[in-house]
Amino acid sequence: MEIGMNAFPPHKTPLVGSCLCYLQHKSNMSDLLSFLLLSLFFAPKLAVAATELRHGYYSETCPEAESIVRTVIHQAMIREPRSAASVMRLQFHDCFVNGCDGSVLLDDTPTMLGEKLALSNINSLRDFEVIDEVKEALEQRCPGVVSCADIIIMAARDAVVLSGGPSWEVKLGRKDSLTASQDDSNNIMPSPRANATSLIELFYQFNLSIIDLVALSGSHSIGEARCFSIVFRLYNQSGTGRPDPNMNPEYRKKLDELCPKGGDENVTGGLDATPVVFDNQYYKDLVQMKGFLNSDQTLYCGDARTRKVVKKFSKDQGAFFSAFIKGMVRMGDLPSDKRGEIRKNCRVVNDHPFHTTL
Repeated sequence: MEIGMNAFPPHKTPLVGSCLCYLQHKSNMSDLLSFLLLSLFFAPKLAVAATELRHGYYSETCPEAESIVRTVIHQAMIREPRSAASVMRLQFHDCFVNGCDGSVLLDDTPTMLGEKLALSNINSLRDFEVIDEVKEALEQRCPGVVSCADIIIMAARDAVVLSGGPSWEVKLGRKDSLTASQDDSNNIMPSPRANATSLIELFYQFNLSIIDLVALSGSHSIGEARCFSIVFRLYNQSGTGRPDPNMNPEYRKKLDELCPKGGDENVTGGLDATPVVFDNQYYKDLVQMKGFLNSDQTLYCGDARTRKVVKKFSKDQGAFFSAFIKGMVRMGDLPSDKRGEIRKNCRVVNDHPFHTTL
């Protein structure tokens, strides 16, 4: 899949902008006040999404928000440990597509193809129901306060912490998008076949560095991936009809058994040797040529700049943790400058019968 450059399509005209055309024809103060009051009444939940993010955003409006999120994520991990990796991945897949706005959570509608069935997400992203559980718990305690976009950010952090990884304070205050775009996701998100050069270029689009790239790839310290994502590495790398030469022979034999040619491509294997523990084993595996995905192994074999960082993280878990935190925070800062709201249900936008005419 080609990595597109059109990450930020033309923006919708903000609600405030549509008000200006109306106001230009009004000079009477009472008319002005009446119009503004009507606008506030019919669109009380809509806001420009570029809100300043800050720590402790819900300290007064929903002080238990972060503890509620962590509790639900912990319960989900008890049911299925793989949930941690699934929830954590949502931040990357959400924030890279038009900013951190919860668009990845929207279901398709008759007039909108969402991101869940995009090429990098279909049969891959999962555990949306865990986010539903978090939202339901928050709505019971603090209705209409906590955005789905913020839930993704908090849940990703908690998934790391509960898997043995580092903790950090998250900045909150995002709004939820009113739409999603399958095309944008297809054009932006990388393929499991991606090489180091294309990944570096992708991250540069978002002002993320090579260190950010390698550190955030360390999210694959936990979780599993399907045979579908690696059969080309095992049997037809780059159309050669041969396996990827950048693979430990013993490890390749193990993968051959897991993912035989013509076998079930939905079978999954661990992304590193410790797939339920967040640690630096992922980088140790890359150095030993035991990366599961091509897009992982290429960080060690495909570019000297990324190779240097991989080697450092393989020897220094503390350095990896520190860089990972910085990368997650920077990725979480990716903005959406479209209108937003606080969804009541993360899968659908709220009902705004009048906002399209304002």
